[in-house]
Amino acid sequence: MSQTIGQTRLAYSRVWHHISLSSPTTPSLGRLASRISILLQGKHKPIWDPSTDCGDYVVATNCNDVLVTGRKKEQKLYYKQTTRPGALKSMNMESMIRKWGGGEILKRAVRGMLPKNRLRDKRLERLKVFEGEAHPYESNLIKYIDTIRTVEPDLKVEVLEQESN
Repeated sequence: MSQTIGQTRLAYSRVWHHISLSSPTTPSLGRLASRISILLQGKHKPIWDPSTDCGDYVVATNCNDVLVTGRKKEQKLYYKQTTRPGALKSMNMESMIRKWGGGEILKRAVRGMLPKNRLRDKRLERLKVFEGEAHPYESNLIKYIDTIRTVEPDLKVEVLEQESN
């Protein structure tokens, strides 16, 4: 007899989210990466558990329009090591975007936001990045996130005004 009560595999159904980075209300790279990591981990769901992989899929389009503040495109360095002595290579963000595109920048930022455990690579596989607007996952998409906001103060005020009338 099974001792498991409650959560079954159906409870872990995955939703596909779409984020377009060309929207004028898209946040900067770090804020966007932290919100994408929450979706990939499933922390927005009531069934979230740190030891299970219950996150959703995220499709990010127009990654060539990734927004960074300040002079990060010229100053931020990405490192690569081949484990050979003296083989540490560095590349700034601008040349990395030219060589591999903005999707690689977004993937590295999200990878840094995910917990460092055995689920990180599996969660990162559910992040699909594309440089343009076209992608093959159009039929899977359920939620379109153009503006990613955690708190909507205007909405709460309107709801309170409607209840009082």
